[in-house]
Amino acid sequence: MTTLTKEQTDSIKKSYLNIVGLFLGRPNIESKYLRCLLKWGFELDLSPEDLRQANVDIAQLTFADPGDKVERVESIYHLVHMICLDQVVEDVELEVASIYAEKLGFKASIVSDLLKSIVTADTDGGPQGGDVRQQVIDFLELSEG
Repeated sequence: MTTLTKEQTDSIKKSYLNIVGLFLGRPNIESKYLRCLLKWGFELDLSPEDLRQANVDIAQLTFADPGDKVERVESIYHLVHMICLDQVVEDVELEVASIYAEKLGFKASIVSDLLKSIVTADTDGGPQGGDVRQQVIDFLELSEG
């Protein structure tokens, strides 16, 4: 995986906090999901300063629908990109991502489609970094076509 820009890292952290809000809104969080969420927080090197900058009170953190279809897919893309950062994709990570995708109104299979797209772009020398929004739009066009 490539090194992320500050903008990409901030977008991934924002999506991550939204996923945490989704799971905190559930009556119970399975321990495997909690471990996964904590692992991601450590991998993102999430700090109290990140929470302050995002104006987030962890006790009040809730899920918020990202908006239009492109923004929702972009949010899933950020999550899948984060999963790929350590170059180890665990089943529980894909499970959490699928739960998030379904909450956003997509089929769970979008997670594996995005994963293939990201991995293929890296191995085929595709666009590195670049305009995430354009990559998401291109992905939507391909997947809907």
